[in-house]
Amino acid sequence: MTVTIYDVAREAGVSMATVSRVVNNNPNVKPQTRKKVYEAIERLGYRPNAVARGLASKKTTTVGVVIPDIANANFAEVARGIEDIANMYHYNIILSNADKRKDKEIRVVNTLLEKQVDGLLFMGGVVTDEHLQAFNTSNVPIVLCATTDEKGTMPSVDIDHEGASFDAVTKLIEEGHRDIAMISGTLQDPAGGYARFQGYKRALEKAGITYREDYVRVGNYRYESGVEATEYFLHLSDRPTAIFAATDEMAIGSIHCLQDAGLTVPEDVSVISVDNSRMASMVRPLLTTVAQPMYDIGAVSMRLLTKLMKKESVENARVTLPHELIMRRSVAAPRGK
Repeated sequence: MTVTIYDVAREAGVSMATVSRVVNNNPNVKPQTRKKVYEAIERLGYRPNAVARGLASKKTTTVGVVIPDIANANFAEVARGIEDIANMYHYNIILSNADKRKDKEIRVVNTLLEKQVDGLLFMGGVVTDEHLQAFNTSNVPIVLCATTDEKGTMPSVDIDHEGASFDAVTKLIEEGHRDIAMISGTLQDPAGGYARFQGYKRALEKAGITYREDYVRVGNYRYESGVEATEYFLHLSDRPTAIFAATDEMAIGSIHCLQDAGLTVPEDVSVISVDNSRMASMVRPLLTTVAQPMYDIGAVSMRLLTKLMKKESVENARVTLPHELIMRRSVAAPRGK
């Protein structure tokens, strides 16, 4: 049978109120009494009812996390940062995978809010008006993690995606490349798609390089779309000497496509990307990429959420973390330079 707080009180020879104070870490309990209660809890195998405690306190010490793709190593690293800080502040995590589908994202958000979470972290792509409507009906804090909303109304933690892309393409230009193609993410995604595309265009413009529509293909962030885009570039009469991919996964697809075509990276074509996932140091040649501090994005997002949940003062609710260019072996000067 289920062991209740009454059973623990009787076993320890104290009141149920005293057991409740011990379980909830109330300091107003004598050490000797606290020891008796803990011994009774251990003997009986009692586990406090988190649901009942939540109803009484109107706090569940639980945070909902919406993750767009649980198989993506980057999001796994963000989740690890979230979990570490959540543990530090004694919060439990409910992790929900949304498969990068808007309808599922909104359904998962509503489900988590119905579970009376104390706060919500949302990782996703495009934050639409429907997302904002769901967020605005919440009576608990919500922080956007590794994404932002176009209107800038939501607390968020992310990097400067346009700046990261600009730095990557500028590195190719500094190496002597002028025929630079891009494998973009969906342009409806304001961060990983549109912002990185804008950074690419801005770098070309600053260097006086004419933008070419046939040098841009839109992918879906996955390996296969990197392969498909690169196959397209290889059939151009004047193929590019360098390819900038919006994600490591698409960049690796590009590298493998080039190698399958009998070309070498970076001697024939240089490849660079943004992310610095674990895969970047597994592919050969090692991938030059702009690092996002994925663990830090998760950790800072969770810390911001704890402040909002505790109604602490927050100076800046829209945090932009620094990125860093990681030079490896997939970029070199074009032949003849």
